[in-house]
Amino acid sequence: MVKYKSIYFKESQVFKGFLDKLAQKSLLNDIRLIVSSAPLLSPLTPWGKPMSVKITSAGKYGWYSDNNGYRYTSKHPNGKDWPEIPNSIRAIWHDLCPKSPDPECCLVNFYTKDAKMGLHQDKDEKSFKHPVLSISLGDDALLRMGGVNKSDPIESIWLSSGDVLVMAGASRLAYHGVDRIRFGSSQLLKSGGRINLTLRVVD
Repeated sequence: MVKYKSIYFKESQVFKGFLDKLAQKSLLNDIRLIVSSAPLLSPLTPWGKPMSVKITSAGKYGWYSDNNGYRYTSKHPNGKDWPEIPNSIRAIWHDLCPKSPDPECCLVNFYTKDAKMGLHQDKDEKSFKHPVLSISLGDDALLRMGGVNKSDPIESIWLSSGDVLVMAGASRLAYHGVDRIRFGSSQLLKSGGRINLTLRVVD
């Protein structure tokens, strides 16, 4: 049985060590299948600035950004449908979000040594009543989280490989971002870096 610790952080819930090393490696194999079907992208913000994080997706929808804005799309920019969300990833959602319908998007974020994610809200979905679930793999990341207003106080927590974060209720629309990664802190990815999987109900 996997031993993990559940803690509360800014009204969200962090399951520290939810995935053991074997589960992490198995998940990594499934992510490679996603990327082989839907290659990683380097998106632009609506203001034309390249993001430092590379992305792809699985599920009914994929999340994308370019000069036309942030949005969900039904196809990869290469014209192909997004691959299905692997059962291994769905199982984590079912364990921790049992009252919610199946996720419709699994966003894959890949952080290299200097990549980061600015403070933002996950609000491109049609409803905010279902959680956002985030899975961390690879190098440690310093997560910053505030409240529903950008001026709310910010706190930080390190997320490690195998940790799972659930943002629900009061934290569902909290501003959050990744300030930096601790490059080389994990041996999961051969060349270092961090993978973050974000599961969401879109419709």
